[in-house]
Formats: sequence, C-alpha cells, structure tokens
Amino acid sequence: MVSEAFLEHVLKKYRWIIVIFILLPLTLLYDIYYYVRQQVIQYLKDTNQDHQDKVKLVQSQVRDWIKTDQSKPMCTGRAGWKSMTLREPKYKSTMYPVDLEALDAILSIDEAKKTVRVEPYVTMGQLTRYLLPKGWTIPVVIELDDVTVGGIVVGQGLESSSHKYGMFQNNCISYELVLSDGSLVSCSKDNESDLFHVIPWSYGTLGFLTAIEIQIIPVKKYVQLQYVALKTLPDLEHHLKKEAENKANDFVEAIMFSKDQSVLMIGTFCDIPDPSKMNPIGRWYKPWFFEHVRSFITRKKYAEEYIPILDYYHRYTKALFWEIRDIVSFGNHPLFRFLLGWLMPPKVSLLKLTQTQTIKNLYDKHHVVEDYLVPMTQLRSIVDYFHHNIEVYPMWICPFLLKDLPGLVHPENAEDTLYVDLGLYGEPKAEGYHSKKTISALETYLGKLRGFQMLYAGVYQSKEEFRVNYDHSLYDRVRSKLDCNHAFPVIYDKVNRVVRD
Repeated sequence: MVSEAFLEHVLKKYRWIIVIFILLPLTLLYDIYYYVRQQVIQYLKDTNQDHQDKVKLVQSQVRDWIKTDQSKPMCTGRAGWKSMTLREPKYKSTMYPVDLEALDAILSIDEAKKTVRVEPYVTMGQLTRYLLPKGWTIPVVIELDDVTVGGIVVGQGLESSSHKYGMFQNNCISYELVLSDGSLVSCSKDNESDLFHVIPWSYGTLGFLTAIEIQIIPVKKYVQLQYVALKTLPDLEHHLKKEAENKANDFVEAIMFSKDQSVLMIGTFCDIPDPSKMNPIGRWYKPWFFEHVRSFITRKKYAEEYIPILDYYHRYTKALFWEIRDIVSFGNHPLFRFLLGWLMPPKVSLLKLTQTQTIKNLYDKHHVVEDYLVPMTQLRSIVDYFHHNIEVYPMWICPFLLKDLPGLVHPENAEDTLYVDLGLYGEPKAEGYHSKKTISALETYLGKLRGFQMLYAGVYQSKEEFRVNYDHSLYDRVRSKLDCNHAFPVIYDKVNRVVRD
C-alpha cells in the first residue's frame, strides 16, 4: 500500500505536470470564451435592460424559495471551486442555491459623477481593462485579475493605494440587493445607511448583491516606482509609516524576505516616463514580480522604474503573489517564461477543481494563506509573533486607513487609524507549527492587538469569540429588520473552519 507521506511527496513534487499539460490549455480556452462573451454583452446587448431581466430571475428564485423550501437558508449557487479562496465552502451543500452567475457585466460609466456601475461577478481584470483606456480607474484595484467585485464588497479587499483611500468598500457609492422577501433595494450612506454600512464583511448574509456603484478617479499611463532595500524591522516600520502618511504617494507597500530584509515600494502616477528606466513587468517573459523585487536586496539599496499602469495593477497575477512557485517550482526560469509565460497563471478555480483530498490535507497541514490586519503601532509585535510561530516568507506588507465607520470592523478609537495588512502565503518553517493550534492561538493574540483577520480562509475561534472581535451590534439590528434570520445564515456559519474544506 502506498504510504500517505509518499503520495503527498508525489503530488507536491509533480503537480506541475497537470498544470502545464491540462490546466494552462484550459485556462487559455476559458479566457478566449470569456473575452468573446464580454464583447458580445458590451456591444450587442442593452446592458441595462439585460440587467433588469437578470435581477428579475434572482427575485423569482427567492420567491420560489419562499413558496417551496424555507427549511434551508439561501446562499449563492456558484460552485465552491470557482471562488478565488483556497478553501471550498462546504456549507453550500446544506443550503438553498440561488444562481447569480449571469451578473457579470459592466453596466455604465458616468464621467460627470465620476462613478462606474457594475454587476457583482465583474472581475478586477475586466474592470481595469474597461476603465483605463477611458482615462479612469477605481481608487483601490485588487491585484489579482480574477477577483470579483461582489466578492470583495461582501468580503474585504485592500491594495497599495489603501493608505489614501481605505479598503475597497470605502470607495463604493451604493449597492443594489435582492432581499429575503424578493424585493429590490438600493442603499447608500444617505439612503438605508445602516444596510449600506454592514454589507462589507457580511459574506452574503443580508441579501443578494446585484449591482455596485463605485467611485472612479483620473488615471495616468505609468507608475513611477521607487524600491528601497531595508535591513532591519525598525527601519521598515519607520519608513513604511512615514511614506503611508504622505498622501502625495499614490502607492505604498513592502515585501519582507526575512525578518531583517525587506524592500519598500513607493509609487506615484506619471504620464511621461524616463525611457531608460522603463520596465513593462507584465510581459510574459519578465521575471515574477516578487523575485524582481527581491533582487534589489543585493543589487541596489535604492532604485527607480517606470511601469505601465496595467502592468502595475496586476503585478502579482502572473505568480499569484508567490503561490505558483510551490506548484511549478521552475516557473520563473527564463526558458519557461519565454516559452510558456504567456499562459500563466492557471485559473485558481481549475487548480481547486483538480485537487484531490490528499492535496487538500497537505495544504491544510503544511500551507498557510492568510491576511492579518493590525494597527501600524503593532507592526513589530506581530512580525515577531509570526516569525517565531509561523515563519512564512516572503510576507506582503500593505498599509491602509481603517476608517471609523459603522459596521462589523472599525478602529477601537473613534477616528480613522493607520493599519497594516500582513499577507502570509506559503509553507510555514517555524518549528512546532500546527495548523489548528498555531492559527487558533494567533487569532487570540490578534484580538489583544485590536487586529482582525480577513475571513476568506476561515476562522477557528468560537462563535462567541468571533462576535467579540467583530462588532455585530448594527449587523444584528439590520438582519432582524430585514427578516434575514430564517433566510440567510449568519457570517460565522459561512466562515468557520468546520464548514470550509
């Protein structure tokens, strides 16, 4: 009988064969299909009338639930393997599915109001490629192409511009939802404001999101990006805080390659680049972005480049930050990049679809994909904790403004507060790491720092602990008012690790 350890070794070592010969061709075919479909929708259909028809279909499904099967709470019918998260939501098998997948069109742009209106399954790649040629962008562009707007809105998302603009949801003007009784409602900070403020982080437990109106801002063609190599954690903390507080900087982030080695990146929009410093990092033959950043540790203490804006926005897509290196270890080799780099990355959904239970167990035991949000003042404390208890490098560091707004997540003090997101993606190297015990202890420690974890990976804490860490007061009132308690599960029932495979 083949031992589990041997099977894990084979699956981890040779999964690249499936990726190269099956998943990359399938990814290409899907991208072609999706592109053609979007062109048809955008140019041959009346998108607003089409949107109304699609919303009516959602409403009819909710009314069918009311008539036929109120024994189960409702959830979106999208298959779990299609989401961008590593874990699959097992809870869907016990709930009543409502199909929303047709809601993937960009509805309109209003340049006078500086807004764009989209359906929830519009992706970041789709939206940026629509807006940039028109001279516009959204304030916070999540860096992975296939992340959907709706997923970010009801979940959470931030980026290297978040030190200026806060989280993605802070730049949304209004939401349209189908409620538990099948009615359609629009909400904003001035209309149904309680509902508007609790949709972020709510994970689809208040209604079905059908449209989002987002602020847009003028954009320039390039980003002037400075790289600063730093040798100590105190240096990183000092410079990161200084640059994040400087609102003249359009983008601020860092990558830590060890506890004492990091590269800080500071970006500003520009229209006229220095040709001698141009670097179109998005081209297929270019190195993975994080490896390019790593090179500045030994090459130069300070450097400057000019990057096309689309390349910058999706700089982590090619290697899914650095997750692809664990599947295709030679993916950054110049020969591979030149021959097959144009096909990378494989769709995360296809990677999940081809996971065996053994691979899932392997990832659960020996892999971490988490984002933790802590006050900037606690950066050194949390990095020390991560280093001794998890030790995953590279580590993504992104400062952001946590705004003092009603809802599930807000600063302890009644004022906007500078926080930092620490992204841990990879295989822990700390001695004694245990997926459940270590992450459970970290969740407790995080609460003491007045920190939060992004919920896409699931939580180990109890429902009582979860309610202490995430302010449910307004959320509970809204759910009661909208009669959600029977129609939709609570957030905890969608994010605890028991219901996530």
